Amino acid sequence: MDPSTFIDPYLTLPDQLVLQELLRNEDTKIGKSSKTSDTVQTLQCLNNPKEVGFDPTVFQFWDTHQLRTNLHPPARKYVLDPYVAWAQEIARYPTDVVMVTHLLIYFGMSIPSAVWLHCYHFTWIHGLLHWILHVWFAGTYTLMKHQYVHMNGVLAPKYRIFDRLFPYLVDPLVGHTWNSYYYHHVKHHHVEGNGPADLNSTMWYDRDSITDFACYVGRFFFLIWLELPLYFLRTGKLKYALKTALWEGSNYVFIYLMWRYINPRAAFCVFILPLLTLRLGLMAGNWGQHAFVDPDNPTSDFRSSITLIDVASNRFCFNDGYHTSHHLHPRRHWRDHPVALLKDRERYANEKALVFRNIDYLMLTVKLLQKDYEYLAKCMVPLSAQQANMTLQERADMLRGRTRRFPKEHIHASSV
Repeated sequence: MDPSTFIDPYLTLPDQLVLQELLRNEDTKIGKSSKTSDTVQTLQCLNNPKEVGFDPTVFQFWDTHQLRTNLHPPARKYVLDPYVAWAQEIARYPTDVVMVTHLLIYFGMSIPSAVWLHCYHFTWIHGLLHWILHVWFAGTYTLMKHQYVHMNGVLAPKYRIFDRLFPYLVDPLVGHTWNSYYYHHVKHHHVEGNGPADLNSTMWYDRDSITDFACYVGRFFFLIWLELPLYFLRTGKLKYALKTALWEGSNYVFIYLMWRYINPRAAFCVFILPLLTLRLGLMAGNWGQHAFVDPDNPTSDFRSSITLIDVASNRFCFNDGYHTSHHLHPRRHWRDHPVALLKDRERYANEKALVFRNIDYLMLTVKLLQKDYEYLAKCMVPLSAQQANMTLQERADMLRGRTRRFPKEHIHASSV
C-alpha cells in the first residue's frame, strides 16, 4: 500500500469528504475549490438533527447511513430506529448514540467479567482475555472520557447522577486512575499546551530517539503521581494539588486492597495490567500528537500539533485525529472537527499546519523511532501550494527539522 495514494474505504464519511476536498485542492494547486462550500454544507447537515441528512453515530464499526441502507427493513424498523430514538433521549447530544452503546458494553460485559474474576472463578485464560479486550477498549473509552472531561459529561442532564458516577466504576478497568485524566489533561496540558512547563512536553526530546522516548515514557510512568501535584503547588493551585494527590493515591490503595484481600491474580489482570498498558499508550500517543514542533513558532497550536485523517483515530476514537482543531477549541464537539478544518483551511495553510493520512498516532511514533521520514512524507496531505510543490525529500527534511530537541534557551525565549 502506498500511503501517498491509498484511500481507505473504511474512513468515516466526514473523513472521506474532507480528504477528497483536500486532495482536490492539491490537484488544482489553489485554495478552496468551487465545491468546498457544498462539502461544508454536507458535513453540517450530517451533524444537524433538523436536517434530512442527519447521521448520528450509533456504532463505530459502521456509519449509520450504511446500516440503514443494508439492514433488512424489519431490522431497521423494529431494532435500529427504536434503539436510536431511545439512546438519543439518554445521550447529551443527539449525534452521540455511540456513547450510550459503549456504556451498555462496559456495564454489560466489563463489570460482570471483573466481578466474576474476583469473586467467583478466576482462570488465567479468562483473566488475560479480559485484559486484551480492555486494551482494545482503551482507545475508545479514553477518547469518550476526553469528550466527557471537556464537556462536563456525555449524558442528558436528567441522568446527571449516573453520568457523574460511572467513571468511578469503569476508569480502573481500562487503566485510568480516578479523576487524574481531568486534572492532567484539562487543568494542566491544555493550560500549558506542550510548552516548556507542560510535564509531558515533547520539546525537551529528539522525537526520533528511542532513548529519549524511553526517558519520556519512564518519567510519566514513575513520576507523574508526584510531579502533577507539585506542578499545581508551583502554580498556586493548592486545591488541585490536594485533589490530584488524593484521587491518585486512593486509586492505588483500592488496587492494593483488591490485590491483597480479594484476589491477587484477578487484580493483576483487571487493574494492574490495564494501568501499565494504558500509560504506555497515552505517552506513545502524545509523543505522536506533538512530535512535529516548528522551531520558528513552537507555541502555536497550528505548529505544535497535527491532524490525522485515518480510521483508528477518527472512526474508533471520536475524531482524535483532528488534534489541531481540538487544541484551537478544546470544547468543540468531536463531530464538528472535520467541518471546522475545511472552514478554516486557509488559516491552517498559512500557519504551516500539518495533515497526514493512512497513519495513526501510535504508528507515527513507531515510524519516527525508525527515522522513516520518507514514509511520513508520503503520508502528508499538502494544505498549501508551498507544501504541494515540495519534493518527497524536501517534505522529509522539513518533518525531520520539526522533531529536533529545543535548546533550553530557545524554549525560554519563545515562551516570554
